[in-house]
Amino acid sequence: MTDSGDNGKMSGRRRFLLVATSVAGVVAGAGVATPFLRSMMPSERAKAAGAPVEVDISKLEPGMLLTAEWRGKPVWVLKRTSEMLDDLKKLNDQLADPNSERDQQPPYAQNPTRSIKPQILVVLGVCTHLGCSPVYRKDIAPADLGEDWLGGFFCPCHGSKFDLAGRVYKNVPAPTNLVVPPYTYLSDNQLLVGSDSKESA
Repeated sequence: MTDSGDNGKMSGRRRFLLVATSVAGVVAGAGVATPFLRSMMPSERAKAAGAPVEVDISKLEPGMLLTAEWRGKPVWVLKRTSEMLDDLKKLNDQLADPNSERDQQPPYAQNPTRSIKPQILVVLGVCTHLGCSPVYRKDIAPADLGEDWLGGFFCPCHGSKFDLAGRVYKNVPAPTNLVVPPYTYLSDNQLLVGSDSKESA
Protein backbone atom coordinates (compact mmCIF):
# COMPACT_ATOMS: atom_id res chain seq x y z
CA MET A 1 0.00 0.00 0.00
CA THR A 2 1.30 3.47 -0.97
CA ASP A 3 1.68 6.27 1.45
CA SER A 4 -0.76 9.20 1.02
CA GLY A 5 2.29 11.54 1.04
CA ASP A 6 3.59 9.75 -2.04
CA ASN A 7 0.17 10.20 -3.71
CA GLY A 8 0.33 13.92 -3.00
CA LYS A 9 3.84 14.18 -4.47
CA MET A 10 2.78 12.24 -7.62
CA SER A 11 -0.33 14.37 -8.01
CA GLY A 12 1.74 17.57 -7.69
CA ARG A 13 4.24 16.33 -10.28
CA ARG A 14 1.43 15.44 -12.68
CA ARG A 15 -0.08 18.90 -12.29
CA PHE A 16 3.31 20.52 -12.86
CA LEU A 17 3.97 18.40 -15.97
CA LEU A 18 0.48 19.09 -17.29
CA VAL A 19 0.85 22.86 -16.80
CA ALA A 20 4.40 22.88 -18.21
CA THR A 21 3.33 20.88 -21.28
CA SER A 22 0.33 23.15 -21.84
CA VAL A 23 2.47 26.29 -21.60
CA ALA A 24 5.05 24.79 -23.98
CA GLY A 25 2.24 23.91 -26.41
CA VAL A 26 0.83 27.44 -26.32
CA VAL A 27 4.29 28.96 -26.86
CA ALA A 28 4.99 26.58 -29.76
CA GLY A 29 1.58 27.30 -31.28
CA ALA A 30 2.17 31.04 -31.07
CA GLY A 31 5.60 30.56 -32.63
CA VAL A 32 4.05 28.76 -35.59
CA ALA A 33 1.08 31.12 -35.95
CA THR A 34 3.02 34.41 -35.78
CA PRO A 35 4.95 34.05 -39.07
CA PHE A 36 1.79 32.78 -40.74
CA LEU A 37 -0.26 35.78 -39.56
CA ARG A 38 2.56 38.18 -40.46
CA SER A 39 2.69 36.74 -43.98
CA MET A 40 -0.95 37.74 -44.43
CA MET A 41 -0.27 41.36 -43.48
CA PRO A 42 1.29 43.74 -46.06
CA SER A 43 4.96 44.49 -45.45
CA GLU A 44 6.20 48.04 -44.91
CA ARG A 45 7.73 47.89 -48.37
CA ALA A 46 4.40 46.84 -49.88
CA LYS A 47 2.62 49.68 -48.06
CA ALA A 48 5.24 52.14 -49.28
CA ALA A 49 4.88 50.90 -52.86
CA GLY A 50 1.37 52.35 -53.05
CA ALA A 51 2.10 55.53 -51.11
CA PRO A 52 2.37 58.88 -52.90
CA VAL A 53 5.88 59.86 -53.97
CA GLU A 54 7.40 63.33 -53.86
CA VAL A 55 9.37 64.35 -56.95
CA ASP A 56 11.76 67.31 -57.01
CA ILE A 57 11.60 69.03 -60.40
CA SER A 58 13.73 72.06 -59.49
CA LYS A 59 16.63 70.94 -61.72
CA LEU A 60 14.48 69.91 -64.68
CA GLU A 61 15.65 71.80 -67.78
CA PRO A 62 13.43 72.42 -70.84
CA GLY A 63 13.36 69.28 -73.00
CA MET A 64 14.64 67.12 -70.14
CA LEU A 65 12.94 63.93 -68.89
CA LEU A 66 13.13 62.83 -65.27
CA THR A 67 12.16 59.31 -64.14
CA ALA A 68 10.70 58.55 -60.70
CA GLU A 69 8.99 55.40 -59.39
CA TRP A 70 5.49 54.91 -58.02
CA ARG A 71 3.84 51.53 -57.30
CA GLY A 72 6.80 49.80 -58.93
CA LYS A 73 6.26 51.63 -62.24
CA PRO A 74 8.34 54.35 -63.89
CA VAL A 75 6.83 57.82 -63.80
CA TRP A 76 8.08 60.23 -66.43
CA VAL A 77 8.18 63.95 -65.77
CA LEU A 78 8.97 65.91 -68.93
CA LYS A 79 9.56 69.65 -69.06
CA ARG A 80 8.31 70.67 -72.50
CA THR A 81 9.63 73.60 -74.44
CA SER A 82 7.37 76.15 -76.17
CA GLU A 83 8.20 74.49 -79.49
CA MET A 84 7.17 71.08 -78.14
CA LEU A 85 3.84 72.52 -76.97
CA ASP A 86 3.27 74.12 -80.38
CA ASP A 87 3.98 70.79 -82.11
CA LEU A 88 1.20 69.07 -80.12
CA LYS A 89 -1.40 71.06 -82.10
CA LYS A 90 -0.09 69.72 -85.42
CA LEU A 91 -0.66 66.02 -84.67
CA ASN A 92 -4.40 65.61 -84.03
CA ASP A 93 -5.09 63.95 -87.40
CA GLN A 94 -2.42 61.33 -86.76
CA LEU A 95 -3.52 60.34 -83.25
CA ALA A 96 -6.02 57.68 -82.15
CA ASP A 97 -7.40 59.70 -79.22
CA PRO A 98 -6.23 63.31 -79.66
CA ASN A 99 -8.76 64.75 -77.19
CA SER A 100 -8.03 62.16 -74.48
CA GLU A 101 -11.64 60.97 -74.39
CA ARG A 102 -10.73 57.55 -73.02
CA ASP A 103 -10.29 57.33 -69.26
CA GLN A 104 -6.48 57.35 -69.10
CA GLN A 105 -6.07 60.51 -67.02
CA PRO A 106 -7.69 62.42 -64.14
CA PRO A 107 -10.25 65.08 -65.20
CA TYR A 108 -7.76 67.91 -64.59
CA ALA A 109 -5.44 66.39 -67.24
CA GLN A 110 -8.09 65.92 -69.92
CA ASN A 111 -6.88 68.86 -71.98
CA PRO A 112 -4.62 69.37 -75.03
CA THR A 113 -1.41 69.09 -72.96
CA ARG A 114 -2.75 66.32 -70.63
CA SER A 115 -1.29 68.13 -67.62
CA ILE A 116 -2.00 70.59 -64.82
CA LYS A 117 0.70 73.00 -66.03
CA PRO A 118 1.28 72.98 -69.82
CA GLN A 119 5.07 72.76 -69.59
CA ILE A 120 5.16 69.74 -67.24
CA LEU A 121 3.94 66.33 -68.43
CA VAL A 122 3.52 63.52 -65.87
CA VAL A 123 2.80 60.04 -67.28
CA LEU A 124 3.48 56.41 -66.42
CA GLY A 125 6.33 55.14 -68.60
CA VAL A 126 4.47 51.94 -69.47
CA CYS A 127 3.24 51.12 -72.98
CA THR A 128 -0.49 50.44 -73.02
CA HIS A 129 0.02 47.50 -75.39
CA LEU A 130 1.91 44.87 -73.36
CA GLY A 131 3.44 46.91 -70.55
CA CYS A 132 6.89 47.46 -72.10
CA SER A 133 8.75 50.68 -71.35
CA PRO A 134 8.98 53.05 -74.33
CA VAL A 135 11.97 55.33 -74.81
CA TYR A 136 11.98 59.11 -74.99
CA ARG A 137 13.08 60.20 -78.46
CA LYS A 138 12.79 63.89 -79.14
CA ASP A 139 15.26 64.35 -82.02
CA ILE A 140 15.04 61.56 -84.57
CA ALA A 141 15.70 61.54 -88.30
CA PRO A 142 12.39 61.25 -90.23
CA ALA A 143 13.53 57.98 -91.84
CA ASP A 144 13.61 56.33 -88.43
CA LEU A 145 10.06 56.98 -87.25
CA GLY A 146 8.34 58.55 -90.25
CA GLU A 147 7.86 62.02 -91.67
CA ASP A 148 5.18 62.81 -89.09
CA TRP A 149 7.48 62.31 -86.09
CA LEU A 150 7.88 65.47 -83.98
CA GLY A 151 9.34 63.78 -80.93
CA GLY A 152 7.75 61.67 -78.23
CA PHE A 153 7.93 58.14 -76.88
CA PHE A 154 8.65 55.07 -78.99
CA CYS A 155 8.20 51.46 -77.87
CA PRO A 156 10.87 49.39 -79.66
CA CYS A 157 9.21 46.09 -78.64
CA HIS A 158 6.25 46.36 -81.04
CA GLY A 159 6.54 49.82 -82.60
CA SER A 160 3.93 51.83 -80.69
CA LYS A 161 4.39 55.60 -80.81
CA PHE A 162 3.18 58.34 -78.46
CA ASP A 163 3.52 62.10 -78.82
CA LEU A 164 4.92 64.51 -76.22
CA ALA A 165 1.57 64.51 -74.38
CA GLY A 166 1.60 60.70 -74.20
CA ARG A 167 -1.15 60.42 -76.86
CA VAL A 168 -0.99 57.28 -78.99
CA TYR A 169 -0.62 57.39 -82.77
CA LYS A 170 -3.09 55.64 -85.06
CA ASN A 171 -2.34 52.18 -86.49
CA VAL A 172 0.07 51.02 -83.78
CA PRO A 173 -0.36 48.08 -81.38
CA ALA A 174 -0.98 50.26 -78.28
CA PRO A 175 -4.74 50.84 -77.94
CA THR A 176 -4.76 53.87 -75.64
CA ASN A 177 -2.80 56.93 -74.54
CA LEU A 178 -0.20 56.63 -71.80
CA VAL A 179 -1.70 56.80 -68.30
CA VAL A 180 -1.51 60.07 -66.38
CA PRO A 181 -1.36 59.15 -62.68
CA PRO A 182 -3.05 61.26 -60.01
CA TYR A 183 -0.70 64.05 -58.96
CA THR A 184 -0.57 67.54 -57.52
CA TYR A 185 1.92 70.33 -56.93
CA LEU A 186 3.21 70.77 -53.38
CA SER A 187 5.13 73.83 -54.63
CA ASP A 188 6.45 75.13 -57.96
CA ASN A 189 9.35 72.68 -57.72
CA GLN A 190 7.78 69.74 -55.90
CA LEU A 191 5.27 67.22 -57.25
CA LEU A 192 3.30 64.64 -55.32
CA VAL A 193 2.63 61.63 -57.57
CA GLY A 194 -0.06 59.18 -56.48
CA SER A 195 -2.46 61.63 -54.89
CA ASP A 196 -4.55 64.64 -55.87
CA SER A 197 -4.32 66.05 -52.36
CA LYS A 198 -1.45 67.88 -50.65
CA GLU A 199 -2.63 66.39 -47.35
CA SER A 200 -1.24 62.98 -48.42
CA ALA A 201 2.33 64.27 -48.31
